[in-house]
Amino acid sequence: MKTTLTAAVFAFGFAAGAAQAGTFMDAEWASQMCKAWNNNPTLTKELGGKAWAANNAGRGYKVIQLYRTKCGEKTKVELEFSDKDGKAVCTYGGAVKHAKLNLEVDYLMHASDEDWTCMGEGKFGCGAMGAMMTGKLKFSGPKGEAMGVMGPFDSFLTTTGKVPGDKGSCP
Repeated sequence: MKTTLTAAVFAFGFAAGAAQAGTFMDAEWASQMCKAWNNNPTLTKELGGKAWAANNAGRGYKVIQLYRTKCGEKTKVELEFSDKDGKAVCTYGGAVKHAKLNLEVDYLMHASDEDWTCMGEGKFGCGAMGAMMTGKLKFSGPKGEAMGVMGPFDSFLTTTGKVPGDKGSCP
């Protein structure tokens, strides 16, 4: 009886933890990703100012939209960033607010679940340069700018793997 009760409590706790994780790259995941960005000094400091965040076409923000290839472009989520006192601050994470991107300053990224996992774990060949050169990460946007911020972009990719999310279903 005690073993059964312990197993039931463990199973319930595990299921509750998995349920809390939500779906990888849904609106809640994007909100959590935004918070994770703001808690990552590499992202906030090294992508601030002219290095990245201030290149916003005079709008005061830039956008990254993300999705899982198998789920399709209709499931995109969005992260919005502003340059605040020389820091790249995520000001919004969730459902898409900007239907039209300015691909001179904004980014659209997608990859297979397998490749998102590889990039999120920072495995060999799945860092920013490897992911872009091998086509693991498909993206549209300012490629020259992206090439200039490879170091911090590695941190972005590994942060996607630190934000919990279930890949069993699409958002």
